[in-house]
Amino acid sequence: MTADRTAASASAASVSASATSASAASRAELIADTALGLLAGRGMRGLTHRAVDEAAGLPLGSTSNHARTRAALLKAAVRRLAQREAEVLTPDEMPRSAGAVRNGADPVAELADALSLALHRSLTAQRDLLIARYELALEATRRPELREFYDATGRGFREPLEAMMTALGSTEPRRHARSLVAWCEGLMFSCAAGADHDAVPDRATLRTGFAELLRGMLNE
Repeated sequence: MTADRTAASASAASVSASATSASAASRAELIADTALGLLAGRGMRGLTHRAVDEAAGLPLGSTSNHARTRAALLKAAVRRLAQREAEVLTPDEMPRSAGAVRNGADPVAELADALSLALHRSLTAQRDLLIARYELALEATRRPELREFYDATGRGFREPLEAMMTALGSTEPRRHARSLVAWCEGLMFSCAAGADHDAVPDRATLRTGFAELLRGMLNE
């Protein structure tokens, strides 16, 4: 009986610890998501610990408990930004590797389709996230510790793209991946804050653009 009670207590403690961990993770995401929303809506000056508490409906001091300093809050925002950008496509929407293409599908067309979907979502459904991204990028130019952190998250996108270019047979996958990223960056800035803010290209136009770039790089 004692052994049963001990096992039950251990199990309850484990469940409680898991619930506490999940609750903490949920609050951390709420704080980071709220910070991103404030950056998009109010700019860098509008991001304070108190503003996050108020906008998130949390008790005052909650954000400070999670991120003691402004630098820590900004890093949390960058980390969450990277997570959300990485989730712009579902697993089923991700392009298959060139070697896994079935039924005679065109791997270049598949990659162009996936990239166009991701970019179009960033320009439309996730426009606020894109604006927050630029707020953080500008702040990173003035904060070396944030610059390093921001650059590390950026590599998380470039490196998989470089691997995809290698699988497609690119002779210079690193340079080609960087060129694709640069093209995306130019479009995103132009549509989010530049002259094309009211002329976002549709997905078909983006798909054509990606296909032209990819086939030119691969000499197809």
